[in-house]
Amino acid sequence: MQWRDRWRELLHPTHVVGKLTRSMAVSVLTTVLSLTVLTVLDGAFGVKAWVANVVATALGTGPSYALNRRWVWRRTGSSHPWREVLPFWVLSFAGLVLSTIAVALVDHWTRSADIHGAVRSLAIATANVGAFGLLWVAQFVLLDRVLFAHKPHRHPEG
Repeated sequence: MQWRDRWRELLHPTHVVGKLTRSMAVSVLTTVLSLTVLTVLDGAFGVKAWVANVVATALGTGPSYALNRRWVWRRTGSSHPWREVLPFWVLSFAGLVLSTIAVALVDHWTRSADIHGAVRSLAIATANVGAFGLLWVAQFVLLDRVLFAHKPHRHPEG
């Protein structure tokens, strides 16, 4: 019975393991959304890979912010535009820049190597996920320790 209690403690909403688990789930969900948009735009509609990546990332950022803020870090109430929304979008923009460079490089390489179809789409998706994966750990730490850090209310001494 003791191991069950330990698991409950680790997965508790305020424990870092619980937040890490939920944050990974949000990342998987929004990555599936973004990769679906990226693959459909690039593969089915012939949109340039870097443009498709920008659209896909933009469409995934809103749900990522909302789910991270409310479900992972249990923040309620209105978002603060300068302390929460802007920094989150800056982090997302950094991921966008890195992933767009990676996608554009892989797109160029696959075209010059005459690689098409599913293999090309898989290579582009891998570049996207790899770039965001590099930033994921840093983003989790920043969200947990800075952006959505629990700050106890200070009461004036009276």
